[in-house]
Amino acid sequence: QVHMVESGGGLVQAGGSLRLSCAASGRTFSTNAMCWFHQAPGKERALVAAITWSGGSTYYVDSVEGRFTISRDNAKNTLYLQMNSLKPEDPAVYYCAAHRLAYSRNYAVPGYYDYWGQGTQVTVSS
Repeated sequence: QVHMVESGGGLVQAGGSLRLSCAASGRTFSTNAMCWFHQAPGKERALVAAITWSGGSTYYVDSVEGRFTISRDNAKNTLYLQMNSLKPEDPAVYYCAAHRLAYSRNYAVPGYYDYWGQGTQVTVSS
């Protein structure tokens, strides 16, 4: 059975940092693009960042460009999201997800992801 477990969320002051991890088990995702989504209360789940299967290419939505860094360690089957300079608009539940393909031209469609983590809460105090 496949499991993807996020960790690293919590409460941080505005301007602070958090590092999220997503550990996968049950199968390897070394040939899949991986992504982070977030979902705030009352809003739809939205893409935050994506990384190709090899880690050679990354994508960020404009609101996190320059502040967040997505990375992966295929040997550990683990995905990361380094979140710096957190802002009051960043709080949400953050989910990791495994894309069906090694890379994509559009990472924003949730329907292309077959595996999801359970989410980790990120809260930012002003």
